[in-house]
Amino acid sequence: MALTEARPLPLSRSPWTIGGLDIPHRVVMGSMHTGLEAIDDGGAALAAFYRERVEGGAALVITGGLAVSSAGRGGPDYAVLGRPDVQERLATAVSAVHAAGGLAIAQLFHAGRYALLAGATDADGRPEQAVAPSAVPWRAARGAVPRALDHDEVLATIADFASAAVAARAAGFDGVEIMASEGYLVNQFCSPLTNLRDDEWGGDAARRRRFAVEVLSAVRAALPPDVPTIVRMSGDDLMPGSSTPEEVQELAIDLVAAGADALSVGIGWHESSVPTVQASVPHLAWLGYPERIAAVVRDRAPRAVPIIASNRFTDLRDVERVLERGTVDAIALARPFLADPAIVARSFAGSFSTVASCIGCNQACIDHSLVFAPVSCLVNPRAGRELEFPLDGPDLVPRSVAVVGSGPAGLAAALDLSRRGHAVTVFESGEPGGQFALAARIPGKEDYALPVASALSELAERGAALRFGTEATIGDLAGFDGVIVASGVRPRRIDVAGSDLPHVMSYERAIRDGVPAGTVAIIGGGGIGVDLAAFLVESHDPAERAREFPLRFGLDPSPMVPASGAAPAPTPGPRDGSQVTVMRRSGKFGRGIGISSRWVALAALTRAGVRLESELSYRAITPEGVEIERADGTIELVPGDTVVVCAGQDPVDRLAQELGRAGIRHEVVGGAKDAREVDAVRAAAEGIAAARRITAPTPG
Repeated sequence: MALTEARPLPLSRSPWTIGGLDIPHRVVMGSMHTGLEAIDDGGAALAAFYRERVEGGAALVITGGLAVSSAGRGGPDYAVLGRPDVQERLATAVSAVHAAGGLAIAQLFHAGRYALLAGATDADGRPEQAVAPSAVPWRAARGAVPRALDHDEVLATIADFASAAVAARAAGFDGVEIMASEGYLVNQFCSPLTNLRDDEWGGDAARRRRFAVEVLSAVRAALPPDVPTIVRMSGDDLMPGSSTPEEVQELAIDLVAAGADALSVGIGWHESSVPTVQASVPHLAWLGYPERIAAVVRDRAPRAVPIIASNRFTDLRDVERVLERGTVDAIALARPFLADPAIVARSFAGSFSTVASCIGCNQACIDHSLVFAPVSCLVNPRAGRELEFPLDGPDLVPRSVAVVGSGPAGLAAALDLSRRGHAVTVFESGEPGGQFALAARIPGKEDYALPVASALSELAERGAALRFGTEATIGDLAGFDGVIVASGVRPRRIDVAGSDLPHVMSYERAIRDGVPAGTVAIIGGGGIGVDLAAFLVESHDPAERAREFPLRFGLDPSPMVPASGAAPAPTPGPRDGSQVTVMRRSGKFGRGIGISSRWVALAALTRAGVRLESELSYRAITPEGVEIERADGTIELVPGDTVVVCAGQDPVDRLAQELGRAGIRHEVVGGAKDAREVDAVRAAAEGIAAARRITAPTPG
């Protein structure tokens, strides 16, 4: 059945069941930590977050991890099931899900050694300490060593899971999911890396699996038979020396035998050296793992249960292609529901061009959660802030607003204005998308083109005027009720002798036009310098990178399924990494790249043989390259047939100054406001905030 029919995605929209729960379609809103669960607002923010996504088509929502005990919290912004204030918030959120026509499942969570509880206290005011199967620390714990649970504490922790399941049911949840993946406590018990015990809870693979089975059995016994229990298990820990594929398969069989109503398959640990969720990870890279578990369950388990695949699915057309294989039963998406709360409704309606795609940047979601900051989304800055930025209001007065620039800040502003019924005109003198258009040319970041295309498509559908190739003037803007200046940045020139030589170019020109053959010296090792190096040495063919990905990390090649995504920009092929040198005066390379992605980008450059040079100063640019001076006074010539300058940006703010002199109401956002450390998350958030201010009633 073709995807272009009047009812596209027929398999994705087909009904299925988990235990006694009937679910109308196969797209699950998977678990993701938001921090909203711990906000003392009676559950209003969490309810608004989930309500908007259920109204946008999500039928089954799985919450972020809800701790089964105080010690099980991942950090200070995790909620503990059973506490009266938490129960109130969760009940409010579940009621909102039900009122919108959806179903809600609570994820029962225990972080184990991954708990970051420094300075935290338990309910009795005692200092909190992470607990684990064995006293094995991990690097992000900053030297803290977890305490190994004794036998009685293991039993008490199992009882905590059961009590949490009862509390979830009391809050109105339709079922529960046990988190036994991604390196958290249950997963830690299963792994020989973190379970060094030699008692009834460890010593061999069967005893290591016992904790997971006993947790499931206790939860299953605590709930009515018709209330489903899912187990989120690890398809592969991606940790050398951890559970073998055979041990993973035996765990799946044991879980089904112990009463699991479905298995959701995750991948990897936080400390793994293999990237799992970053933009550079190919779409559908992990499909082979749930498919193998599904085959084992089908062949050997005592009964059939649904298998849910997840990770690096962003497009429901890919979901449909996977379901056509007949190997798994449903797909869980998490971050795509941040990027577009209506991804299901739009896709089921065939309106794929207006779906705001997750780009895998992690900058406002995973990166924020790792430091316990409010979770949101670069593509959709309203995510997690639905109450702060409602889409409707009783006092809306339609206004005409000009938005100058169509980068992340301008598009965020224009979409928000248009969705709230204001008349919008977008002026763009250059390429639509701004810095996103440049980023989309970087290997692994092709998807950055997608939210630009979807935003422009939605704006056109809503009647916004799109004036491309137009340099906005004061005369053009004088008749609007307000102007949002999102004119972005320009590459900064450097004050180094020889910077005007013909073989010196800006990063913008290099990425747009390509770089001639030969050696390349890159001045500036921040995020843009690292991206430029990737542009030079990585393949620009996503299919080729997908084929190389499992080989690069020593993985079994996963089944290859053609994935949707942006087409690569035509560029010259990659060059030998030894021809490329990235320099910065001091500090960390890749500054400005998100914390969950920076290490991946730098590892790729190191693997390609790119030279990374720091603790230096620039003396001069010569026809042969860049003359540098090291901290010890040594003079050296870094070869560069081409020298590319990635040394920061300056704001394009001339128009803002003219508007101010003309007395025209305006807001300045993004790089035009502050070009230091250009940050698309900040720019998009400023765009939507400015859209609200510019349309607010004028005082007096």
